Amino acid sequence: MHHSTPLINTIVGAFILAFVFGMIAHRLRISPLVGYLAAGVLAGPFTPGFVADINLIPELAELGVTLLMFGIGLHFSLRDLLEVKNIAIPGAVTQITMATIMGMGLSWAIGWPWATGLVFGLALSTASTVVLMRAFEERKLINTQRCQIAIGWLIVEDIVMILILVLLPTIASIVKEGDTSFNLLILDFLLTIGKVISFMALMMIVGRRAIPWMLAKSAATGSRELFTLAVLALALGIAFGAVKFFKISFALGAFFAGMTLNESELSHRAAHDTLPLRDAFAVLFFVSVGMLFNPMILIKQPIALLGSLIIILFGKSIVAWTLVILLGHSRKTALTISVSLAQIGEFAFILTGLGISLGLLSDEVGSIILATAILSIIINPMMFGLLEKYLNQNDENVKKQSLKEMNKEIKQIPVPVNISNHAVIIGYGRVGSIIGKKLNDLDIPLVVVENSHLMVELLKKQKINAVLGNATNEDIINLTYIDRARWLLLTIPNGYEAAEVVTIVRGKNQSIEIIARAHYDDEVKYIMERGANQVVMGEREIANSILHILKSDIEKHVSLAS
Repeated sequence: MHHSTPLINTIVGAFILAFVFGMIAHRLRISPLVGYLAAGVLAGPFTPGFVADINLIPELAELGVTLLMFGIGLHFSLRDLLEVKNIAIPGAVTQITMATIMGMGLSWAIGWPWATGLVFGLALSTASTVVLMRAFEERKLINTQRCQIAIGWLIVEDIVMILILVLLPTIASIVKEGDTSFNLLILDFLLTIGKVISFMALMMIVGRRAIPWMLAKSAATGSRELFTLAVLALALGIAFGAVKFFKISFALGAFFAGMTLNESELSHRAAHDTLPLRDAFAVLFFVSVGMLFNPMILIKQPIALLGSLIIILFGKSIVAWTLVILLGHSRKTALTISVSLAQIGEFAFILTGLGISLGLLSDEVGSIILATAILSIIINPMMFGLLEKYLNQNDENVKKQSLKEMNKEIKQIPVPVNISNHAVIIGYGRVGSIIGKKLNDLDIPLVVVENSHLMVELLKKQKINAVLGNATNEDIINLTYIDRARWLLLTIPNGYEAAEVVTIVRGKNQSIEIIARAHYDDEVKYIMERGANQVVMGEREIANSILHILKSDIEKHVSLAS
């Protein structure tokens, strides 16, 4: 019997096409995102062949964005966001204002109404968190100050866009009916601000205690499935509640849910267990974007499309670069932030859909925004590649400043320059802290690399040398004086990330003793091949300890029996 299965057809078709075109993109040495977008164009209603359900896939993509934002929140604390507020808030607000003005100027030149120009400009002003995070993840920049500034900037953008989405129906009413009373507009604005603040307060006061407690209870069951289910239930449940009761977005609700869990030891496990699901649904986001693209718009409106791209790729970038420089940050940071914002994404699609439904945008203008978004998402990874090449070239002005800027950006307290024969510990969680305490008691010089601001602050109070950042970043490793170290102790749970660190360190210090941690046999082999002296696998050591205890007990039993 034939059954109608649009959900299965859509998921299967989207994943197969995304895999095929992602592999082609990889072989062509371009970002897999381009392949995912191409898969979406092929699966969309504007091209022949397989057509996915255009109503289902955006909802699946929303799940991906929600889970991704939850994962981002797991890497950031309220302290991290507050540290970048002085640049994120004025930067985001000014950049949105300038991009909107540029968009309105373009719409005026084309001859569109001012209300259309307003929504058009606002749609061009916001950037995609999904695209940004993919770029930072590929380049191992997640735990840098540049990433924190960019994320803080986009969170402010998201909050502003939520306000715009709430106010847009009232603006449409004023445009259509000529109502010049702004009392309703002000009331909606204040009400939305109050809801956002109330949700944030609820998450910081109640969620900070309740979420870690619930995850700890699920972890205590010993069931990996229940723990993963608890993470998903909390992430999606809180995101749904944020929309239902506070009228803010799924993505922002999930971000604050993840951020409240950041200080718990279970945050790393939560991030690790949900990573495959986040990646899979994030791919559906790019496929869904590609499905909205009508290639005919390239022929019908080339001038409007070109003007929009110039605003996004150059106008926004120049504004962001100028703002970052004026606010006292380095040229390296300014370049990274400006490239990060040279694209548009999820909120542009939501704003476009609402603008069309309210009669503020025509379908043709909506298609221009969507086409511009897709082209900017395709071009943005290439811009990151060019930036990376520029920063890696023999530009002495950039290279001489890199370590100095890093110290300034993440407020590092330098490790003593005369340190030698010391131990470098990567990760100061449950395993690393036990080792560190013992070494500290033995008066062995110690340097810890941690990506948690809170942990670094605690270590500094204990007079332990600590470096903030990700150890896969060579500049971070250099801050530990690894070339003079005697031991490298990798206690992070990700074996493949540990192997990357081993490769970097072995190239700098051939004689250092490297001991790493792993969970699986393939990780042990992978880490050893890259130069580790020893790899400790938890389960194997537990089994050996039990056998050792059992052997001693048996020998005693046999001795007494004889």
